[in-house]
Amino acid sequence: MWSDRSLSIATAVMFGISTAFPAVAALSSDAAALPGIVGIADGILAFALVILAMVLHVRTQGKLTKEAHEAAYRAYRVLMHVILGLLVVFFLVGDRIAWNIGLVGLAWRSWLLLYTLPAWYTALRTTS
Repeated sequence: MWSDRSLSIATAVMFGISTAFPAVAALSSDAAALPGIVGIADGILAFALVILAMVLHVRTQGKLTKEAHEAAYRAYRVLMHVILGLLVVFFLVGDRIAWNIGLVGLAWRSWLLLYTLPAWYTALRTTS
């Protein structure tokens, strides 16, 4: 059985790998030229990410501390600046990015990150 800490690390790694797929597809000059297995791998990894996030959320239910909520709030404040930075990128080089390909994948992954951030922080701080 995985500890809460190892589950939080696995979820973070899966989040990073899963987020790379829509980002690379959006930056690709010809996303249709990517092999079909890339889309299948994206779907499988996205499903695995959702499962890991749900398990992490359920395992930390009732364990969230004030410290976890405060840390998540600080992260939210940083992430708001990232979103502003993405708006700047959109205005500067938006015509070279295939937003219709990557935006949906990045948006729901961002929502999942923000939703599970207190649970992730709590699980990461767990020593047992």
